[in-house]
Amino acid sequence: MNPAMPGGLATEGEATTDVSAAGAGSAPRAGRAPLSIVLAVVLAVVQLLVLIAFAWPAARMGPNGVPVVVAGDGPAAAALQRHIEQSKPGGFDIAHRKDEAKARAALLDREAYAAVVVGGKGQMKVLVASAASAAISSAFRDVAADLGEKSGNSVPVEDVQPAPTKDPHGAAFSSSVLPVVLTSLLGGILFTLKLRQRRSRAVAALAFAAVAGLATTALAHGWIGALNGAYLGEASVVALMILAISATVAGLGNALGHAGMALGALTMLLIGNPFSGVAAAPEMLPTPWGDLGQLLPPGAGATLLRSVTFFDGAGAGRPLTVLLIWAACGLALLAVRARGNTHTPASP
Repeated sequence: MNPAMPGGLATEGEATTDVSAAGAGSAPRAGRAPLSIVLAVVLAVVQLLVLIAFAWPAARMGPNGVPVVVAGDGPAAAALQRHIEQSKPGGFDIAHRKDEAKARAALLDREAYAAVVVGGKGQMKVLVASAASAAISSAFRDVAADLGEKSGNSVPVEDVQPAPTKDPHGAAFSSSVLPVVLTSLLGGILFTLKLRQRRSRAVAALAFAAVAGLATTALAHGWIGALNGAYLGEASVVALMILAISATVAGLGNALGHAGMALGALTMLLIGNPFSGVAAAPEMLPTPWGDLGQLLPPGAGATLLRSVTFFDGAGAGRPLTVLLIWAACGLALLAVRARGNTHTPASP
């Protein structure tokens, strides 16, 4: 209280000071509302993008050039091929084989997902490979039932390469891809943020891929039962997939900082994972997203793992090349001396 002012009234200077102090204290509060709204809108947009990335491919799933085989000679085989083509225009890429042995070889060599064999007397048989795609195998079981109903004779179905008994529908196999993608990109982010030396980041990415590849494969192969091939071959594929993702994210982080890490993580998570085709087949996704997914580590890794685990490496050349290119590019980016990146300085 100012003794010069009766009743404790404040002087003009004191009043001005109080008003200024009040204004200064309220300024941050006035700025919080717009920031809150911006954050809410950004998160809502991100949520929509995630929903579109994961739900839209599933909602639009259907055959888009699925490779299948019609085997047999004569008018019955030709009529069957026309019937399949007309049932879903553009849905199937139909190849002709001379007999059942050639059709069976096409499935085991990963040239086709299913085959319909027509005998000399018009009798039919359907071949599927549920290890390649449980969804397509199920669809062709329905085809066999439909053909049997129309012909009046039962059409047998043979699974030439079944999925493991512990994972007959491939659900555990397909569910294993997302955790590998998430932990791999998380590893790339942590290596960038916590390790200052570029050499250390590269060593960490290689060590993480080796250890996680062995451990993850042991779990999926032994306890879960989603894999039943050669353990070391499977572990090598998983390790290469982990390296391709983590090294790419860390390499982009090394070269571009936070923007690079975000670019790598979002590419792997919002494009690579939902368009990997692991739940059904790349040819069951909308065009051209299935093809794009096979050019990214999640899709290439899943396809390569199927080939190595269930088909003795058949069809492994392209996905192996894709993974090697991504891993090499990621490690090369880790060797780059970043310029102007003050947040995550890297030294040799």
